[in-house]
Amino acid sequence: MTRFGLLSLALLSLQAFVGTGFAAETEKVAETDAPTLAVSAQASFPASEIFGVKLVNGHPTQALIAFTNDEPNPVTVNFVGGSLWTLDEQSKNVRNLTATRYAVEIPANSKESLSYSFATEMHPVDLRLNIAAIMSDSEGHFFTLQAFNGTVSVVEPETSIFDPQIIFLYFFLLACFVGVVYFFYTVWVAPYFPQKRKAVRSSEKKTPAKREIVEETPSPAVTSATTYNADWIPAHHITRPEARKVKSGKSKARA
Repeated sequence: MTRFGLLSLALLSLQAFVGTGFAAETEKVAETDAPTLAVSAQASFPASEIFGVKLVNGHPTQALIAFTNDEPNPVTVNFVGGSLWTLDEQSKNVRNLTATRYAVEIPANSKESLSYSFATEMHPVDLRLNIAAIMSDSEGHFFTLQAFNGTVSVVEPETSIFDPQIIFLYFFLLACFVGVVYFFYTVWVAPYFPQKRKAVRSSEKKTPAKREIVEETPSPAVTSATTYNADWIPAHHITRPEARKVKSGKSKARA
């Protein structure tokens, strides 16, 4: 229970240590928890640029912390955490970063490097980053050790045209644009085009064919007058009577 209480106290001191009054808080921790030890820590950022440390939103930032133990006894790295603060004089706490547990023992007069990673999701801004470690000596005393205290820049990730999300966004915007243009055309443009002319032209194209069909098919009156079945008509109606010779009046007188 005593070690757990000391660990809780050390965690609370870590949050206060990375703030503006970390110097005074270090003195309190040194007086209450552990004496000053010959242990140092230095954090570096292998993937950082030359012009400063960049914290890319959505991408983990990896810090490499090198611990140097000049004590005759081993020390243990229990936790490593950090926080982001504003750059003004009041230096307000903006966000606390993830605290990672290690429980790594560093032998006497030796060095050890540990990797600490964290991620951010913030608006692009310049802040002050504090990284500290909670350590303990061979007697079980806890103390805080600062590893980094410097200005960093929170930036957005670089976009690429081959990013699937960007491609989907372009496709979605293009589909919306086509839909708006089609709606505008059908509502405001299409009604003003002469659509009746197309109907007249189509009827004119179909009219000659209809006329040909009408000319080829005989009318009912013509068919009834010209077409008949001769078998049903009597023969004396079909044959015309021969013309009789009429004798003149003079021949009758002579007789």
